[in-house]
Amino acid sequence: MNILETKQLTRRFGNLTAVDEINISVQEGEIFGLLGPNGAGKSTTLKMLTTLLPPTSGTGIVAGFDISRQAAKVRRVIGYVPQMLSADGALTGYENLLIFSKLYDLNKAEREQRIQQSLELMQLGNFAGKLVNTYSGGMIRRLEIAQSMLHRPPILFLDEPTIGLDPLARSSVWGHIQELKSRYGTTILLTTHYMEEADTLCSRVAIMHEGQIAAIGTPAELKASLGGTGVTLNDVFTHYAGAELDKGGGYREVTRTRRTARRVG
Repeated sequence: MNILETKQLTRRFGNLTAVDEINISVQEGEIFGLLGPNGAGKSTTLKMLTTLLPPTSGTGIVAGFDISRQAAKVRRVIGYVPQMLSADGALTGYENLLIFSKLYDLNKAEREQRIQQSLELMQLGNFAGKLVNTYSGGMIRRLEIAQSMLHRPPILFLDEPTIGLDPLARSSVWGHIQELKSRYGTTILLTTHYMEEADTLCSRVAIMHEGQIAAIGTPAELKASLGGTGVTLNDVFTHYAGAELDKGGGYREVTRTRRTARRVG
């Protein structure tokens, strides 16, 4: 059963068509990757699906709700982790989660239980009382994912979830994303520039190029579409998007990296 579906979803900025009549369907419990070079329309697509940006035309249905006509209902059934830093470095991990739990209108008893469960799931229990500006990049990202999942949304949107992280931290975040899917059956739609990330996590991927879907399928199907042995997902990306990927610590470094990524993405 599809939990997300778009039909001819389009977004224009003046004479620029950033997203051009794309059709995507995502099944419940799936981890779906949206790939593409900078400027391909990935972040614009996510902003429309999370109701942060209205479509120019076309439709999008998320968990049964229309992103244009039922935006408030969509927001209550999704989690969203943007590229831009969403955790407050001047607060502790616990305090960040407490604020988000109140924003999601969780009652006091449920609030405390969800916070403790989230800290445990993301392996942040020992750091809950520490200021977030002392966290590593991987810890910050795990905290942000914990924030977005406090209300147990059926679908989670992750915009470049491991940007700026070292390989070990990326692997840790991958594990926690897979744990969310396993424990809660969460559907996840993510954008990424890391082909090994898409290959490891995603059941299906769509490659965007100049606002359109250039190819869609499982990583294995897309690699097979080029024929021969030894084909990588990076080869697939280069073939369909016509471009090589340009891949992009602590709190300040993560802030700087994501700010730059948001400007150019």
